[in-house]
Amino acid sequence: MSREIRFTIDHNSGVPYYKQIILQVEMAIADNRLTGGDQLPTVRSLAVELQINPNTVAKAYNQLELRGIVNTQQGTGTFISDREITLSEVERERVLTEICRNILVQAGSYGFSPDEVLDQLREMADRE
Repeated sequence: MSREIRFTIDHNSGVPYYKQIILQVEMAIADNRLTGGDQLPTVRSLAVELQINPNTVAKAYNQLELRGIVNTQQGTGTFISDREITLSEVERERVLTEICRNILVQAGSYGFSPDEVLDQLREMADRE
């Protein structure tokens, strides 16, 4: 992979893990973090990294291949195709809203206020 994307799984979202992987790949393509020819991690390595069943990663990769988003070359790996993907601003905002909602719910369950979460996010962003 020429640019590293960090896959994550939200165990509390209710969204199947394979769909989370698909969405992350699609978003990475849409914002050019992944482009045609970039290689995805192997099924096994991504499963180990995310601590999920390899069959789940394989399902995501198979769905991506059926949609023409990736090409799998036996013995070589899984590569991003040249197919262009664009996500509307509405769709991007929907994803970000869901991520933020999950953060606020989880932080709230530990007694943190939205303002404390915002302060922490700003502090973290300043360090990046």
